[in-house]
Amino acid sequence: MLKMERSIWFSFLMGVLFLVNFVGCGWSQENADSATASVYIVTLKKPPISHFYGELRVKNQHHSTNGRVTRLDLPSNVSHIDRMNGSYVSQMHDSLLRRALRGEKYLKVCSYHYLINGFAVLVTPLQAFKLARRREVSNIVLDFSVRTATTHTPEFLGLPRGAWAQEGGYRTAGEGVVIGFIDTGIDPTHPSFSDNSHEQTYPVPEHFSGICEVTQDFPSGSCNRKLVGARHFAASAITRGIFNATKDYASPFDGDGHGTHTASIAAGNHGIPVIVAGHNFGNASGMAPHSHIAVYKALYKSFGGFAADVVAAIDQATQDGVDIISLSITPNRRPPGLATFFNPIDMALLSAVKAGIFVVQAAGNTGPSPKTVASFSPWIFTVGASTHDRVYSNSIVLGNNITISGVGLAPGTDGMYTLVSAIHALNDTAAKDMYVSECQDASKFNQTLVQGNLLLCSYSIRFVLGLSTIKQASETAENLSAAGVVFSMDPFVISFQLNPVPMRLPGIIIPSQDDSKILLQYYNSSLEEDETTKKIVKFGAVARISGGIKANFSLSAPKVMYYSARGPDPEDSSVDDADILKPNLVAPGNSVWAAWSSHGAESIEFQGESFAMMSGTSMAAPHIAGLAALIKQRFPTFSPAAIGSALSTTASLRNKYGGPILAQRAYANPDSNQSPATPFDMGSGFVNATAALDPGLILDTSYNDYMAFLCGINGSAPVLLNYTGESCGVSTMNGIDLNMPSITISKLNQSRKVQRAMTNIAGNETYIVGWSAPYGVSVKVIPKRFFVASGQQQVLNVFFNATMNNSTASFGRIGLVGNQGHVVNIPLSVIVKISYHSTNS
Repeated sequence: MLKMERSIWFSFLMGVLFLVNFVGCGWSQENADSATASVYIVTLKKPPISHFYGELRVKNQHHSTNGRVTRLDLPSNVSHIDRMNGSYVSQMHDSLLRRALRGEKYLKVCSYHYLINGFAVLVTPLQAFKLARRREVSNIVLDFSVRTATTHTPEFLGLPRGAWAQEGGYRTAGEGVVIGFIDTGIDPTHPSFSDNSHEQTYPVPEHFSGICEVTQDFPSGSCNRKLVGARHFAASAITRGIFNATKDYASPFDGDGHGTHTASIAAGNHGIPVIVAGHNFGNASGMAPHSHIAVYKALYKSFGGFAADVVAAIDQATQDGVDIISLSITPNRRPPGLATFFNPIDMALLSAVKAGIFVVQAAGNTGPSPKTVASFSPWIFTVGASTHDRVYSNSIVLGNNITISGVGLAPGTDGMYTLVSAIHALNDTAAKDMYVSECQDASKFNQTLVQGNLLLCSYSIRFVLGLSTIKQASETAENLSAAGVVFSMDPFVISFQLNPVPMRLPGIIIPSQDDSKILLQYYNSSLEEDETTKKIVKFGAVARISGGIKANFSLSAPKVMYYSARGPDPEDSSVDDADILKPNLVAPGNSVWAAWSSHGAESIEFQGESFAMMSGTSMAAPHIAGLAALIKQRFPTFSPAAIGSALSTTASLRNKYGGPILAQRAYANPDSNQSPATPFDMGSGFVNATAALDPGLILDTSYNDYMAFLCGINGSAPVLLNYTGESCGVSTMNGIDLNMPSITISKLNQSRKVQRAMTNIAGNETYIVGWSAPYGVSVKVIPKRFFVASGQQQVLNVFFNATMNNSTASFGRIGLVGNQGHVVNIPLSVIVKISYHSTNS
């Protein structure tokens, strides 16, 4: 997080101008003591507005005859009664603060009234204690920070001839579905979000009531029938004095690039040309190109984001009526307290799920160690990252016939060219520049020596830190009229994984230190020096760059990436594991082309480009959000759990060539450290978009089921009352009992019976049941064969018995094969096993 030199109150005075469009967010009352104050999220015992009305959707909006939302650029188009209640709740919050903190300084940051009845406030720890003692207050937690965790993936997922074809083609894929993105905003000028390319009618869905903020950098007309809503939330950041309106944009505009990228992966228009560094890499499309986008900006380039602002964004997205929420963000730390599920973001998302919204979240990029997943709750669909089968490979052929592989989205040379190292091409002014080998300044070099040759530069730790860039080195080579540029890896850069980087002229980066040594040994052995002056009189090394513009599709994919966070799901901040499978699924997340903001600053190498290639679970999650839109389009009445079930039970367990999906096990040399993926690596498997539209059987779970599960956690009743306003009855349900498309048992004490209820959404069908048991466990499933009529339910009884004492996780699977072609898979995971035959020894 960046430290700002200006005071918190200067930022407050400047920032107040930027919050006029926030619904329920702003400031009131006295200034707090900035020296010791922090932002706290306070929830009250009285239920939020949504509980009074019995539903969480705003239905009363109007549409003009051209299909655009009327008053699209006005502050609000929700009903008068909802605005009155929001205002009333905010006044009640103000009244409580005045009574609790009589005459003291404080700063209310934001009021929540729709999903949560509460507010964020800047107070001292002593003031927070006073608030916590009030009878109206249920819960008070310290605000915490969060962070941000495609031209070919539609083809790799089989969309053109599969899921899209089933929905009538890409022109209608996702029609009528609104996906809400809580991210870094969006660039509304990008062609991926235009509504002019749609040949068919494209009305804004009637159930959506969001608005479009208007600012200088997000002017009137930025929203359209594709981009139907856009807001920004930064009250907590401004209160802290770290918000820079110039750099971070006090509007929905994306100054980072991440939000534009994720939105286009899920819902970007079809057939948009991907031109980067002057090279054409094909045409891009989102997973659901005819769906609609609503943007809720709560993350920023300078500092990431804060839970208070994310909760405000979730609250607004739910009130607006989005169908899906996509979060490519994770908390910076594991939530403390009774259980990981009880944090403000997850509890706000639980209310969103109650409203019928399917919630997708990135697993996090902290793999490959166990228990690193940063998305915890069973009502959230957690997505890990895998490869897809498109790779861009580059290589350099040396004059001694040795070929070295590398990376670089760059053209090749038309023949052999002389290699000239940067340190051997200096002019007189560069003698004292210790970083000259990084090729960042053309004025340091003798153009006569470099012109027409391959400039050899060093990729140092400064490139990793962003102090030096490939883009600048390429510009140096161009300014010196070099034939191309070659980067060798500095020996101090250990185990750094390089993504392909665009270059306009021929170029390559050699990521391996061993290969870099081979290159430098050849280069040095080919130099000829004057024996007297020791000056180089001849550069004898030559090389040819093959080029990395053309994609290669021969990779055995998918495989789980080393950075993708892994299960088991941590139940709390100690060593306890939850009986919940995480991640739920993996999807393409590595080297994904997607739209990029015109002012995107996250990746220096793609600045000024309209597309960028990025990697991470942040890229995987919107793939699932887009595919969920296709399921929602086909099955409009599906609950969020039913959508998750359709995605999970149909997932693929094999790679492109029929072998098991592999998981990379190490950050260093990941392809040399891999083994078959387990459910803690990939959840149910790799998403199968076509099969998910025809799952046969689904396993459904309701909001009441999630509440019963949470009530079953010892000591949870007051916490749940805090967040939901609902009281717990007697509940013995735990995570194993949730009707999820997986079974995870963190501790199998001798034996356990588990039930799963499946509903047939297809035609009448007969299923045969088979299974493989986790090591150290015997499994029996009843019935082994059953007939289920359309619309009817079948319960599976699964009996687990521990056959040994063991604390190493083991895995199995239940498979159901129907005579109409449906296949349903349920992964089994058992961690600790305690058998009947345990002894003191």
